[in-house]
Amino acid sequence: RLDNDKLYRYSYSAEVGLNRPTGSTRGNTGFRISSDVDISLVWRNPQIQDEQRNYEITYKDVYVDRSRKNNIFHGSSAESILGKVKLEALQRPFMVLWKMGKIRSLYAHKAEPATIKNLKRGVASMLMMQLKSGKMSEADASGKCLVEYKATKDQVIRTKHLDTCKTQEMGFTTHSPVLGISGKSTSETVITLENGIIKSADVEETHILSINARQKAAAKVLSRQSLTLKKIEVGPTEVAGKDVASVVKSLDDKHMSVGVMVEKVKTKCKGCPNLMDTWKAVRSQLEPESLSKAEAPRSFLALLHSLRKASKSEILTVLRNCSKTVLPQLVDAVTSAQTPSSHSAILEFLDFSKKEGLVLHERFLYACGFASHPTETMLQSLLDLAQGKIGSTEIKESIVIIMGALLRKLCLKGVKVMLLAGPDSTQMESEVLMYLLALKNALLPEGVPVLAKYAESEVGAFSTIAITALQRYDPQLITPEVKKTLNRIYHQNKRIYEKNVRAAAADVIMSSSPSYMEVKNLLLSIGHLPHEMNKYMLSKVQDILRFEMPACKLVRQVMKDMVSHNYDRFSKTGSSSAFSGFMARTADVTCTYNLDILYSGSGSNNAFLHGLQVPSSLPQHSVTIEAQGLESLIAATPDEGEEELESFAGMSALLFDVQLRPVTFFKGYSDLMSKMFSISGDPISVVKGLILLTDHSQVIPLQSGLRASAEFQGGLAIDISGGMEFSLWYRESKTSVNNRGALVVIGNVTVDTGFVSAGVEVGFETEATLDFITTVQFSEYPFLVCMQMDKTTFPFRYLSTNQILGLENGLYSFEKYQLVPGSEFPLHQENSNMCKKVFEQAW
Repeated sequence: RLDNDKLYRYSYSAEVGLNRPTGSTRGNTGFRISSDVDISLVWRNPQIQDEQRNYEITYKDVYVDRSRKNNIFHGSSAESILGKVKLEALQRPFMVLWKMGKIRSLYAHKAEPATIKNLKRGVASMLMMQLKSGKMSEADASGKCLVEYKATKDQVIRTKHLDTCKTQEMGFTTHSPVLGISGKSTSETVITLENGIIKSADVEETHILSINARQKAAAKVLSRQSLTLKKIEVGPTEVAGKDVASVVKSLDDKHMSVGVMVEKVKTKCKGCPNLMDTWKAVRSQLEPESLSKAEAPRSFLALLHSLRKASKSEILTVLRNCSKTVLPQLVDAVTSAQTPSSHSAILEFLDFSKKEGLVLHERFLYACGFASHPTETMLQSLLDLAQGKIGSTEIKESIVIIMGALLRKLCLKGVKVMLLAGPDSTQMESEVLMYLLALKNALLPEGVPVLAKYAESEVGAFSTIAITALQRYDPQLITPEVKKTLNRIYHQNKRIYEKNVRAAAADVIMSSSPSYMEVKNLLLSIGHLPHEMNKYMLSKVQDILRFEMPACKLVRQVMKDMVSHNYDRFSKTGSSSAFSGFMARTADVTCTYNLDILYSGSGSNNAFLHGLQVPSSLPQHSVTIEAQGLESLIAATPDEGEEELESFAGMSALLFDVQLRPVTFFKGYSDLMSKMFSISGDPISVVKGLILLTDHSQVIPLQSGLRASAEFQGGLAIDISGGMEFSLWYRESKTSVNNRGALVVIGNVTVDTGFVSAGVEVGFETEATLDFITTVQFSEYPFLVCMQMDKTTFPFRYLSTNQILGLENGLYSFEKYQLVPGSEFPLHQENSNMCKKVFEQAW
């Protein structure tokens, strides 16, 4: 508590450094602002003098430097760096209202630059103090936070719990934690006291931001402040007055209360390219043939940054002057920008009332489905489109399906009502399927009874979608009533169901905390099922045990009973299988694959990305290829309940937790015959384009009054295609799912004052190819089925760049490159044996 008629001169410094957490051999990138600071008491509340005081604080002899040998500011004055106007503003006295150890108000000229007012807030925050140990909520430059004090006779330690801070600026982050950003922050102030006044105060504050999928790709912000008493001199006389407002006005009538927390700083990017310049620089890397290269997502992210700063007219100009080959990728980028200008521009550009433009319309809708931080405006616009004139049935289906994906991230009453009532509102099979797929995306708790109802439908397609939708729900939402429904379906208590419907029901039962009797009944059914389904269920049980899935303990318990576990049941043969394995295992993530093949029925290739650093998992992609009603072509006898099935083959994809519109290869005997003779063997595209996977933006207000801005974006260029070759002559079919992709994740953390800025960029990039091929020879029975899943050798690069901008520029980079060897993923031994027979000439 400072005395009147005295001036206390302190030396003060505020320093910020940016780097990777492991550090760089060249040290932190950053700068330091140093000065003397004069503090004097100008007013005390006449009624409670020790509780409420007004202090005047003045910066003196300001200078800017770097705490490194290569100081780019060497020989430069503060005026040449800050500019005359900003330096004068910084050195202009300001006042703070101090009450019981807390800064309640700060008074400065309102017209001063925000950066200058923030630096003044930083000095004022050093005066926060509590002489008793305990926890309380306090507001300073970095926000309103929970603060813990540990006080002794001559020392106070102030620890700020930064995860509790509420600040002026709100950011956004990715919906899924696996693809998101993790942060760790600490802040500690050590205050030394002498005769009741602050002798010294030292603050160290750190913030580490890391990419969950690759924790090594991380950035660290280190902020330090130091306040040390130099001397005490004769100071100004205390001013008399009834209240602080009148005293402040009498000393400087331009002073106003400007708040304690830092305010937003508007910085202008000098020399930054406009949208058209950026587009001209990157468009060649966005051609379709480049989508499997890292240059595509890297260019996509650069374009995204420009789009977020562009106006609607600028965006429309680029859209209207784009070649046909690159336009789909531009639509991906404009939609992913998710600004009011970009959304308005893309809706004006696309005409959904016309039948033409299917590819562009679908790319817009998929980008909406993957939106990182969608708004109700985006969802409302899709509802308006669904209720308006649409030229294509496929687009109408995609709109409703994607509305379901957005509804999971938002909650718009009109869409919710529409989707829940949708299946019962129409008699058209295609529209019922559309609504069920939308509910599969939405995962509404209220949707469980609707899906349970359609799970028992007489239409096999309805049952399959409804049950696979229930698979995606939290097991806690699968009520006993729903499980009774699933058990009725699997055990066919009321009617006969297709094998793939029963298999899906069994999967939901086993993954939803099954009871002892439910597991026992499933095991007892093996041996009484159709031939291939016997083998499939046996493989499923063995896979649960081998991969130690949640139900494995209960399965082991049931298998102690020899009636359930015996040679007769566990020696069933066939071509069907279920197998899980690991694609990759790192310190950060584990990527698994799951292959389920059921003949005659459906086969699926599911890959799941599981985060180890965060308690979450995300389906990376799931592709289901289904073929039915082909028994007459291969002289086979259909199973019970499948005698009247229409010939059909198609593929459905779930990509990053978003169900896409299914693709049909053929439907009906005549369609099959026409396509069999015209088939080229070329794959059919399921999804192709650019996806914004990671999108994180936040401002970290530092106690020094400086602001660190963090932007992390991850772009994926992807091309998933599938095909089916069918030969009656050779009695052979081949289905393939081909995955091509390139991923780039880049994070930028910058501290920009307007007169000097420092930044660090971290990230990684990779390119990969994954092929899944199933060859079936049906010249003999049982069929010979060979499954192959291969990944090629692919590159992986870590990126890191440090940069400081001032009178001169300093830049240095770090890059680490490695090749990840390719491999063929192992499957069960029976598959290897059959592959030898299928390709016996090559073995």
